[in-house]
Amino acid sequence: MAPTMRAVWLLAGLGLLMTAGCVPISTTPQVDGIPPSSGPDVVISDRTRNTDPAVEPDEIELLAEGNAAFAFDLYRLLAAGEGNLFFSPYSISVALAMTYAGASGDTAAQMADSLHFALPPERLHPAFNAYALDLQARAEAVTEGTPFELSIANALWGQQGFAFLPGFLDLLAENYGAGMRLVDYTIDPEGARLAINEWVSDETRERIQDLIPSGAIDAMTRLVLANAIYFKAGWRNTFNAEVTAPAPFTLPDGSTIQVEMMSQEESFGYALLEGYRAIELPYQEGNVSMLVLLPDEGRFEEIEQALDPAMVEALVGNLTYGPVVLSLPKFTTEASFRLNDALQALGMGDAFDAARADFSGMDGARDLFIGSVLHKAFVAVDENGTEAAAATAVIMELMSAPILEPIEFTVDRPFIYLIRDNQTGMLLFVGRVLDPRG
Repeated sequence: MAPTMRAVWLLAGLGLLMTAGCVPISTTPQVDGIPPSSGPDVVISDRTRNTDPAVEPDEIELLAEGNAAFAFDLYRLLAAGEGNLFFSPYSISVALAMTYAGASGDTAAQMADSLHFALPPERLHPAFNAYALDLQARAEAVTEGTPFELSIANALWGQQGFAFLPGFLDLLAENYGAGMRLVDYTIDPEGARLAINEWVSDETRERIQDLIPSGAIDAMTRLVLANAIYFKAGWRNTFNAEVTAPAPFTLPDGSTIQVEMMSQEESFGYALLEGYRAIELPYQEGNVSMLVLLPDEGRFEEIEQALDPAMVEALVGNLTYGPVVLSLPKFTTEASFRLNDALQALGMGDAFDAARADFSGMDGARDLFIGSVLHKAFVAVDENGTEAAAATAVIMELMSAPILEPIEFTVDRPFIYLIRDNQTGMLLFVGRVLDPRG
């Protein structure tokens, strides 16, 4: 008879993994800025985070290219649903990269292919580390009072009395700065769930609530890997709230509603391309911007299905800078997904199969598989700028040219938007708006 299996929850932005181990790990008074008095005891490996990883620029470029390819693969699958869409491909990639650190054999190969991890593991994890450190350094370098904030946090919650392979813990500590909080899932799984949800809420400035639903953690849980990302930035050119006014917006079915439309005339980078037009809205700091893609009437689905990294690079390379009369609706979107079907459709089948999964890099045994992958995300766009947050969780089961006159750019029908790191091309967030009312 096959051995029973436990589950791993991978929360895209927050990864939840259940596993067991037998190697003790050392304690430390503080991890990721969390003082020892707050929450469970914190333990880590004897490795500190490498704050100066030796990573070449072309490795970051490969990481960003892979992230964009994964983002659009996933977007096309999620876009088959109805309504507005918003998620963080970067957060999902980080959570799955931490899980990938414990994968072996065909399971690891399928994950690398599905996630477009072009770098070998010994280069991939340092590249994720270098990129996160650079992003946060840019945010920390911002002058006090400037509306630009970006934080990325990783953490683990492990079962008291259990431990994990030292190499796995070392890799996560060194490249993701992830210390482990000790909890007792066997006696108080609900308390552990609440503690993890509280951490996610704190790290996302309370924008992501109740990431792990009631009943998702039980006495068989052994480990939760968590990643959370929070982003807030002011427009380089803010909108005057006094001129925001109701204006028509055409829904996918052709009906028209009234929305709160922001307006301004400024110089922007824009492109008028076959089937759609696009505009780049820069934020004040951090070399990050929002790209808005507005398909021509009747061509939304065509442009949506054509999205890929080459399209974005061609768009960015064809931007013309000049005056634009811009109208953009205010909107807020909250979204949550169970990503199991999408990730399996992308080729990660073995990771979800109890009979074939190989996560032996976590505990030395082939007794883990991914039971569920959950993701939550939030975005709000107004006259001042953008606020966005996301979290992801993995649940693992145990087996057993200058223009003189301004152009008009009126976003009055469904559109797609990307929050992009201009320095590397990394896509931090991706979304669409079919109805600005949410």
